[in-house]
Amino acid sequence: MSLHYLVREPLKKTENPPLLILLHGYGSNEQDLFSFAEELPEEFLIISAQAPHSMGFGGYAWYAINFDDVNGKFSDINQAKSSIDTIASFIDEIKVKYNTNKDKTFLLGFSQGAILSYALSFHYPNKVNYVIALSGYINKDLLPKEIVNNIKTQYYTSHGTVDQVLPIDWARQSKPFLDNLGLQNVYSEYPVGHGVAPQNFYHFKNWIEERL
Repeated sequence: MSLHYLVREPLKKTENPPLLILLHGYGSNEQDLFSFAEELPEEFLIISAQAPHSMGFGGYAWYAINFDDVNGKFSDINQAKSSIDTIASFIDEIKVKYNTNKDKTFLLGFSQGAILSYALSFHYPNKVNYVIALSGYINKDLLPKEIVNNIKTQYYTSHGTVDQVLPIDWARQSKPFLDNLGLQNVYSEYPVGHGVAPQNFYHFKNWIEERL
């Protein structure tokens, strides 16, 4: 497999289970979002992927973020694009290995994982049916030059109003961007920092359940 991962097999067995893939944030690991697994629908095959770049001390990144006095904070775009391709291959491998439902692929990303979830949905149209982007934003440097007009993916986006890592203003641009493309999306804000509030969890859980 292209990436190391944790798996929660479906608790309710079906022939072609719906698939939920979790992508953690910068400096975290595959254990982080896996805590959501026990609260999510029993029919899901849940896969939590570990990013490929080790930062030491159990932390991993999908791409480097360079903190530089001259340029401020900037992302390694080439590394990010490489991770998008790796994640796309990984999704295909998981679909085949576990014989998942091709119409029910959910991709949930937090922070850096959310940024890549958005980008992947435009580089690999309709590879995933649903994107849940938590505390992230649409990084236009990571998008293809032209976005095709046959994307059917639906988006759930949420952000903390006092996020000190990724400013709320960045996240607020996602809804008009998606609306402009005619894509179905829901956007919500919560009075928290860079994290997932309990009411946020229940909101996106309901959104997911309505689409199973």
